[in-house]
Amino acid sequence: MTTFTLNDWKPSVPVTLTDDLTEEQLINFTAFKNWTSTLKTSLAQQSRAEHAFHHEPYQLKSIQIQAVDYFGGKRVGFIKLKAEVRNEKDEMLPGSIFLRGGSVAMLVILQPDDVEMGTEQDKHVILTLQPRIPAGSLSFAEIPAGMLDDSGSFAGGAAKELAEETGLEIKQDELLDMTALALDKDAQAESGEALHKAVYPSAGGCDEFIPIFVYQKRIPRDQLKDWQGKLTGLRDHGEKITLKLVALRDLWREGARDAKALAAYALYQGLRAEGKIPAGEVKSSM
Repeated sequence: MTTFTLNDWKPSVPVTLTDDLTEEQLINFTAFKNWTSTLKTSLAQQSRAEHAFHHEPYQLKSIQIQAVDYFGGKRVGFIKLKAEVRNEKDEMLPGSIFLRGGSVAMLVILQPDDVEMGTEQDKHVILTLQPRIPAGSLSFAEIPAGMLDDSGSFAGGAAKELAEETGLEIKQDELLDMTALALDKDAQAESGEALHKAVYPSAGGCDEFIPIFVYQKRIPRDQLKDWQGKLTGLRDHGEKITLKLVALRDLWREGARDAKALAAYALYQGLRAEGKIPAGEVKSSM
């Protein structure tokens, strides 16, 4: 095993690598860069007299890389590591971490264009059903998740299925970032920490952060009815991912196992109540 040091930390931090990972690969892994930067900022806040750990501050003592998964055989995808974080009293903070980085999730809301603007009448949302082996499921119901590509469009398997089945190709300027709106007056900012404006679904063991966007579109009622008949969640033979259309009011039940869906529903209801989400769709400038 190879060891190097993070010299931009004071004191410097030794990092032990696995045999299949180089220093350059780790340093250039976006999730690692984000995590170390965020942690460094948080630890620095202990110098403030009002900080809970001011008198016995914690330090990052070492990092041990335990396993690496590669995408396509070359690109670092996931890293499992153990971070040793201790104070002078030898008290330790849990630091077993599955490092994977961020993604995005979409609450896709459709409404017939013959109902009054500004109402919640007949609003529906799209769920994806797909295998999620880590959850032990071959048909996990969730709101669409993926990434924003370099052009600002929603990308990934769920986005591809949305486009193929409905013709919806979601652009960034048609989206509202609900997490950013909710965290506009973020108490976390007062602490000096630098967390992302996103949902952290498993902060006890994973760095993953998920900004949650809402996309609203008014469509002809006949089209909605057609999609209701078509988007049932039933798969054709061998199909890995499919879509299901459910009433917005039922999302809390239909997506009860999906942390993204529950967070999206709570954010939507709270922001609508405060008048921070427009009544209808956001018009694209494209």
